[in-house]
Amino acid sequence: MKLIGLSSGKRWVVCLCLLFLGVCATTAVFAPWIAPHDPYKIGMAIKLLPSSAEHWLGTDHLGRDVLSRLIYGVRISFGLVLGVFSISVLVGVSIGMLSGYVGGWLDQLFMRICDGMLAFPNLVLVLGIVGMLGPGIYQVIIALLLVQWVYYARMTRGLVLQLRSEPYLMAATICGSSRLTILRRHVFPHIFPQIVVIGTLEMGWAIMDISALSFLGLGIQPPTAEWGAMINEGRGYLREHPSLMLYPGMCILLVVTAFNVLGESLSQLFGVKKVKERSTLHVRKASRKVSNS
Repeated sequence: MKLIGLSSGKRWVVCLCLLFLGVCATTAVFAPWIAPHDPYKIGMAIKLLPSSAEHWLGTDHLGRDVLSRLIYGVRISFGLVLGVFSISVLVGVSIGMLSGYVGGWLDQLFMRICDGMLAFPNLVLVLGIVGMLGPGIYQVIIALLLVQWVYYARMTRGLVLQLRSEPYLMAATICGSSRLTILRRHVFPHIFPQIVVIGTLEMGWAIMDISALSFLGLGIQPPTAEWGAMINEGRGYLREHPSLMLYPGMCILLVVTAFNVLGESLSQLFGVKKVKERSTLHVRKASRKVSNS
């Protein structure tokens, strides 16, 4: 992919972020074959060992291999984030396009719901929902889904409102295209880059939310290997073995940073990208149709 619109330095940064995230995704898929040890095997005789040839990052307070648990933690974090991202985008973009293009009472209803949810900070709202549903992986998924779709719906609605008065949409309406066809063929392709940008940024925040909930004991429950839960388990050994908190914390930092840098770079890239390439064609078709009638 030719990253037109970015400086050479930015291109290298984007390529490094994509490479790093690709390695993380590959690690998540092939975790059972990559992990050197069973991440859930307890061995009290080898607990709190330092780094060695057998255990590269040492062992935790229960004798479990830290590197293996970090590798399996990638699977949990990436799997949850991708699942939440896919469903949130599907629901939020659909509601946003319908609300922005149709307008009326439907738009008012959806936007008042969004305004009510956006009145609370993201993490606070997720904490409240998980607190009512109880701790667990499914409760975290439900809480994130209930919160994340609002951002996509609000952003999509604003983008659709900007496009409603464009000549090519008016031309498509004059040509007899249905609302569903206009949204699918003429609206969605123009807002797709912005959705990719905000989705990339939100994936970093979703990983932060999942890790924060697990750290507080409300998210992924032990003994499941998850970075936030690993930080929570290592709190009692901060003075003697700070690496138990350092390694999962560095993983969270690197992944969130990669998503944020990639999102900012894509924002700059798509900001200079030419859009509405087919607008002239639709205007001409509408003009011919009006003149023939």
